[in-house]
Amino acid sequence: MIKMVAWDMDSTICDSMSMCVEAFRRAVEPFAGRTLSEEEIVGRFGINEIGMIKAVVEPEDYDAAITAFYHNYSELHTKCSEPFPGIRDILNYLKTKPVKVALVTGKGAHGCEITLAKLGLDGYFDDIMPGAEDHINKAESIPALLEKYQITPEEFLYIGDAVSDFEACCKAGVVCLSAAWADCVDVKMLLQLNPGRVFERVADLETYLKGLLGA
Repeated sequence: MIKMVAWDMDSTICDSMSMCVEAFRRAVEPFAGRTLSEEEIVGRFGINEIGMIKAVVEPEDYDAAITAFYHNYSELHTKCSEPFPGIRDILNYLKTKPVKVALVTGKGAHGCEITLAKLGLDGYFDDIMPGAEDHINKAESIPALLEKYQITPEEFLYIGDAVSDFEACCKAGVVCLSAAWADCVDVKMLLQLNPGRVFERVADLETYLKGLLGA
């Protein structure tokens, strides 16, 4: 019996990747004194936005760059004002079931607050496990949730889009349902690594969950 369903945020719940990249670029490039490629920025995802900024700018510029990031991030969120179509329906469905719904993301706590408010998803999640500044921590956050709610790995599902999400779930000993509906997702690799658990449409995930939890 499934007792908790946890979600990734970017490219799983909402199409926010390009917005995140642009907000980071606008905030950091004036302090870094150089142009940052999309590949360089995306390659730093996994740690939270504060850790990403600290990896690029000088310590005396930390506060100004972080403030600039959140300003730009909030403004640019007009480009991502809704979850992917169908995600809200799944979240509403899960609220009718005896399961906890969590968010486990590399995004920082303040970034999560901004995004959930902009998407109108405040109050949908029973628990939020944000990213850390200095390391990728999903493989730690998942066991922490299991312990907190006294849930076994077999009673837990994680929904995420990245290969790293699958790898974190493997380390934690839980099932990963791979969300493959965003354009930036490496569908081919996910199909190789996680056969039978890759969903290229939100509607297919909804059907799967209703078959598992009951319509």
